[in-house]
Amino acid sequence: MIRFAATLLLILGMGGQLLAALTFSNAYASPRNRERARRTSTQYIILHTTEAEANSSLNKLSRNGEAHYCVDRNGKVYRIVDRSRVAYHCGTSMWMGRRNLDEVSIGIEVVGYHDRALTVAQYRALKELVHTLQKTYDVKDANVMPHAQVAYGNPNRWHRSRHRGRKRCGMGYATPGVRKLLGLSERWLSDPDVKARRLVNGDAELALILYSPKGERLLPYRLPSMTAEEKPAVGPRRDAVPPSTRVAVVKKGQSAWDIARDAYNAPSTVYIFPDGSRQAGDKVRNWATILPGTQVLIGDGDAEGSPVQILPKGMHPTALVGDAAQAADTWYFRPTGGVIQGSALSDKALAAMPPETKVLVGYSRGGPVRSNRLPSQICPSQWDSGDTFYLPPGKSLTPFRDMDMRRVPPGTEIFYRN
Repeated sequence: MIRFAATLLLILGMGGQLLAALTFSNAYASPRNRERARRTSTQYIILHTTEAEANSSLNKLSRNGEAHYCVDRNGKVYRIVDRSRVAYHCGTSMWMGRRNLDEVSIGIEVVGYHDRALTVAQYRALKELVHTLQKTYDVKDANVMPHAQVAYGNPNRWHRSRHRGRKRCGMGYATPGVRKLLGLSERWLSDPDVKARRLVNGDAELALILYSPKGERLLPYRLPSMTAEEKPAVGPRRDAVPPSTRVAVVKKGQSAWDIARDAYNAPSTVYIFPDGSRQAGDKVRNWATILPGTQVLIGDGDAEGSPVQILPKGMHPTALVGDAAQAADTWYFRPTGGVIQGSALSDKALAAMPPETKVLVGYSRGGPVRSNRLPSQICPSQWDSGDTFYLPPGKSLTPFRDMDMRRVPPGTEIFYRN
């Protein structure tokens, strides 16, 4: 692929006013482009913050095909996935009852952090990029939303029901002050899925930031003046350029989820206990050991942990996955082999589920794979997603990244996010 940079001058507005120049680059075009299905519609533009610095973020986005565009601190816009194709940027998401928004949205990552200010150059570039995409796909202002607004979490040991608050990614984009900077006049005033009781509110503070009339006053930074010279916007009440790894300390009453959200069980999240010992998130089994004073190192940007939950010894499945324990989209993978759908379990069978059983919540089952029925035909827009799992005959549940896709055994079943 030929890589190049181009500058596009956009002439917009009633008076033909010359606006900021957008500099595009294909330097991080994703190698996954050709594998991705084409979207049949584009209803939303979802705005993100990378939660890491440019180099690591751009490499990760390109490698996994996790966004359509990325806006660097100097305003340069990198093309990652072709805007007509599916990019895996939303993860577990819902809006107006529609799940899996990757299939109907464009994702824009902005280098930065949800609790830190962007640069003036980023606000200007993002404004022009969003406006261009809105005109191309006829997306109304209200449907340009932050990832924090559409992401939701499936039931886990801390939340009995499906809930908002799984991400704070890009939360500032929903506030009136930031939307004014981006030239967006409309916004959502409430969460339609919480209102319809499809979800519950798992983060009251985030809901205030997203929907209160003065949400920007709750942000931990001040908004810049767009008449300022090209210099970093006024930052948060802390270091201007934070490290790529965020560090937090568990306080009384806080859980691992409160600190790291969906990255609580990620291998890049490290817990340093008060006695000095440490453990990676994917190795922790007893979450009661995350006591006040535990340091939490959250790396790899906007990473998520595994959606696979493991049933501890002595725990009833309802204590692990709450209301989803006997749902049709919940699947149990016994340590001795075999998979059982939650809706097929009696109360007695549920209570007898053995420890170390793996549980997936919010998934569909597809397959089996055959010579004339490939994974890309079974789930066209998700077969290669990072949160898709394969179950070869006689083998254990395997994430896509660990599969040799040239040799998928016949009879393999696929479990993909709803």
